[in-house]
Amino acid sequence: MRVLDLSRVLAGPWCTQTLADLGAEVIKIERPPADDHPGGDDTRGWGPPFLKDRDGQDTAEAAYFLGTNRNKRSVTVDIAQPAGQALIHRLAATCDVMVENFKVGDMARYGLDAAAMCARQPRLIYCSITGYGQTGPYRDRAGYDYAIQGLGGLMSVTGERDDLPGGGPQKVGVAVADLFTGMYATVAILAALRHRDAAGVGQVIDMALLDTQVAMLANLGANYLVTGRAPKRAGNAHQNIVPYQVFEVADGHLILAVGNDGQFERFCTVAGCPELARDERFSRNAARVRHRDALVPLLAATMQTRRRADWLAALDAAKVPCGPINDLAEVFSDPQVLHRGMRAQLPHPHQDAMELVASPMKLSATPVQLRRAPPLLGQHTDEVLAELGLGAEETAALRARGVLGPTPPTAA
Repeated sequence: MRVLDLSRVLAGPWCTQTLADLGAEVIKIERPPADDHPGGDDTRGWGPPFLKDRDGQDTAEAAYFLGTNRNKRSVTVDIAQPAGQALIHRLAATCDVMVENFKVGDMARYGLDAAAMCARQPRLIYCSITGYGQTGPYRDRAGYDYAIQGLGGLMSVTGERDDLPGGGPQKVGVAVADLFTGMYATVAILAALRHRDAAGVGQVIDMALLDTQVAMLANLGANYLVTGRAPKRAGNAHQNIVPYQVFEVADGHLILAVGNDGQFERFCTVAGCPELARDERFSRNAARVRHRDALVPLLAATMQTRRRADWLAALDAAKVPCGPINDLAEVFSDPQVLHRGMRAQLPHPHQDAMELVASPMKLSATPVQLRRAPPLLGQHTDEVLAELGLGAEETAALRARGVLGPTPPTAA
């Protein structure tokens, strides 16, 4: 499968990186450098941190960009120029999928919108990712994950309770609306390809961050629709399960994630308070949810009597779900994370072994392969255009007119 990627920042690149991890050939189209813009995906400059070169000096490659663009080839094309638009059409003729995340109407200005592309390539899967979708009263707004987390309700249920210290709305620590949209877009593209296999025609996919954010409210969205009452922020507690939250212990904190009544009974045995599991206020989860204000202070006092390591060992032995709260240094040195191969290395023009977070997908017959490091800006322009049939003179002429970026870079 071949993907023409005109997306940037996070939602679109997350989608195309996932497809690339699964084996697709992804051609990333980036803006050439100009007097008013350094060129390329905006996230190339979203640092520090930046990748270090072999001498330990910062390069121009931001870690943000590196985390979302592996297994791709970079081609610089100015789509504002007719010659650049013609190149996009020529490339699309060789591709199965096109992904873009421009604002509504922008691609039509360049003749690269879904209607124009699919009229020329009826088998093309055209995926457009925007903040609010191609239709509706908000269609012309620019979409940003932070704003979507607020508008889409996520921040109303994220953060500590308003009546407690530190209470108030919080965004999630990573851009989950973007990431979820990228994943949903991947699923939609794979479904569209399956349909094309059967029917012989492509289709248009209209993905919106807001739609995804509303969908990913999941059980909390269902809670509201069933009751008509909007859930409130619950801090580190669960809206529908008790006890399922962070507790302070003698030397820090841990997560207790009791998922059923049998686990609660075993927890009470380990904690030395078996009478709580027999109390009709607490014996069943529905009762524990209704009486959480009575139960949680009792558990909180008990949890503070032992050290984290002691609790984790005893609860794990009793098969009561629990866990530490790791920082990223602890995450990437955790034996299970290392065993699962989630810390990977790839050779990069600036480093012999650049470290990346690996794909979580484990397939038995077609395993994910890390084939290419995230590309330098325009690194593969000449290579891809040569495959398209452009000779060196034609490429040089396009470069002289500013349709392409400078000669592809090499490592310093």
